[in-house]
Amino acid sequence: MDIAGHARRAWRWPAAKLLLLALYLAFDHAAIAERVASLDLSAALVAWAGLYAVLALALAAAAFTHNHALRIALAAALAAGSVMLHSYEWATGSPLTYNAFETMFASRGDAGDAMSQHGTVLVRAVAAAAVLFVALALPPERAGMRFGWVLPAGALLLLAAVLYLRGGEGARALPAPFSPLAQLGIMAALELTEEGGPRRPVEQIPRPPAAPGDIVLVVDESVAANYLDINHPDGVYSGLASPQPGLSIHNYGIAASATNCSAGSNAVLRFGGTRASYRRAARHEPSIWAYARRAGFRTVYLDGQRRGGALQNLMTEEERAEIDDFVQLDATPVYERDHRLAALLAERLRNGTREFILINKVGAHFPVADKFPENAARYTPLPPRGRMASIIDIAADAGGHGGTAAEWRLYRNAYRNTIAWNTGGFFDRLLPHMAGTGAVLIYTADHGQDLHEDGRPGNSTHCMDDARAEEGAVPLVVIEAVGDDILPWQDGAVRHRNGTSHYRVFSTLLTLLGYTPDPLHGPTLVDPAPDPMTFTPNYFAALGREPHWRQVEPEALASPPRSDFAAEIVRTAP
Repeated sequence: MDIAGHARRAWRWPAAKLLLLALYLAFDHAAIAERVASLDLSAALVAWAGLYAVLALALAAAAFTHNHALRIALAAALAAGSVMLHSYEWATGSPLTYNAFETMFASRGDAGDAMSQHGTVLVRAVAAAAVLFVALALPPERAGMRFGWVLPAGALLLLAAVLYLRGGEGARALPAPFSPLAQLGIMAALELTEEGGPRRPVEQIPRPPAAPGDIVLVVDESVAANYLDINHPDGVYSGLASPQPGLSIHNYGIAASATNCSAGSNAVLRFGGTRASYRRAARHEPSIWAYARRAGFRTVYLDGQRRGGALQNLMTEEERAEIDDFVQLDATPVYERDHRLAALLAERLRNGTREFILINKVGAHFPVADKFPENAARYTPLPPRGRMASIIDIAADAGGHGGTAAEWRLYRNAYRNTIAWNTGGFFDRLLPHMAGTGAVLIYTADHGQDLHEDGRPGNSTHCMDDARAEEGAVPLVVIEAVGDDILPWQDGAVRHRNGTSHYRVFSTLLTLLGYTPDPLHGPTLVDPAPDPMTFTPNYFAALGREPHWRQVEPEALASPPRSDFAAEIVRTAP
């Protein structure tokens, strides 16, 4: 009997599994070192180290689970969790908190573009997860544990409890697979336990609409208020700075967005609510589509961002059913989409049907190097072009560069060209056709941008938990093609210049549709009450936490640096 050979075979797989697990955990050595240093010698360090040890032991227990099918299932689930966490944290440089997880989940429609832009990061994340999968899936031979699954299951519940009690935070630098799975479990539990039920129907009977024509809400993408010529002397061409025959253009200046990420801001614009009530409104109150339909308007959604009927910004199939005309631009090249949206809108304003129209533009979401044609490159030097022409947006960071000051200079020039082309070009193609239609259009953006004008390293632009004020600073303009103002827009624009927010748009739309806004939705853009000019970086505040608010102080926002571009640019129509 070859006792030595049998011992070698019995030792071989367990040793290989443990070595692979150790290699996998070493991928996070930098995050672990940073976490230990941040906690110093404290009780918090002891608690973190204890939780880390429990989760590491849980991985080992999963690796030595005796049942082959169960062990493979555990390996697949934990590897998937690993990819989710590493791809997010390695792309953004920020921890995957529960709020960030909710944001990422809400933006899952961006996954294809994210893979296109962050391919290198995703390959690294998948490679690390492959090491983990092999370590867990290899057979343990005779060292298998019949109930090995109990420890990882218990560890997952323990981490979920910790995250719940700590408001979604506390998983930084812990073994990567568990945090996304725990957060997914928390999300599922909240869906099951939170108050549900159907949305409240529109109960108020509207008066005749205030606007004689269509009512339009245009939501630009990632447009920083300070980068438009209507808000800053060094801003770029917006198409809104000059008077237009037959139109009244009322610039409310710099406004505060609802939040610093697309999903939450768009949801507030569609469902309303105040800073105190927006979560209730998003879950239980009628949408703007329902109000428009009750007022006799045809509902139209022009989506320049998605393809193939994909929904975004927390839109559900239930909400989709309230939209009469759902239009996407599948066959239109990305850099032409906003111009095409302008043409479609111009046609609809004169089609003889009273419509409420909401537009999500392509705007200036990263990557921006290819969102304008070569002959529109007015600001140079530029980053490399031609690599991401088919990408509309993703939900992480600026990508495509290392976040140095020199790279940000190139990025900001591309950003300027993109705004001039997608925003200035949109209004150049729309406004000459808007006069005489009786339409009222409200223009804003979903959020602003942190473009690192001060030379800070990193490549995040928005959606950060520790948001800078620039992430929540957006333009807000009312354009009326009626003649005499149907609401005191000019008084409102003077009173609230650089002092209003997204939280007043929904009530304004209700007023235009013929309704009397109620306290749930707050004041309108022409109401004299002051606005606090705040946005929340944690729209998805849950787990017992309330949203925290970041104030926008227009005079303190970063200015667009003239030193970015090679020569003085004459701002003319693109």
